[in-house]
Amino acid sequence: MNINETFPSKYLKSHDLKGQAVPVTIEGVSVEELGEGDEKTTKPVLYFQGKEKGLALNKTNAKMIAESYGDETDDWAGKPLEVYPDKTPFRGEIVDCIRVRVPAPVASEGQGAVGF
Repeated sequence: MNINETFPSKYLKSHDLKGQAVPVTIEGVSVEELGEGDEKTTKPVLYFQGKEKGLALNKTNAKMIAESYGDETDDWAGKPLEVYPDKTPFRGEIVDCIRVRVPAPVASEGQGAVGF
């Protein structure tokens, strides 16, 4: 029994990515209440085309998306994104997290292709 599957979540968690980067297309963003009791907070949640779970955005991920697609979340719909598992310091521990990045544009044949 996998303990992460014992407590299903409406929101995307690092273990859902199974160690892989996943290309997605943004469907939209909604503001939702997360947590319970004193931990309750309101955050933007990013949803993806063809995916059930949304990604509750933290400030780091929201700024990464806004850097490429602008501050208006309504303009993010239809834009490509990649979500990937990572680690981050949190309250003195190193914990699993999800990060986002905008995929690099694919160079046309003969145009801008760079070799290393």
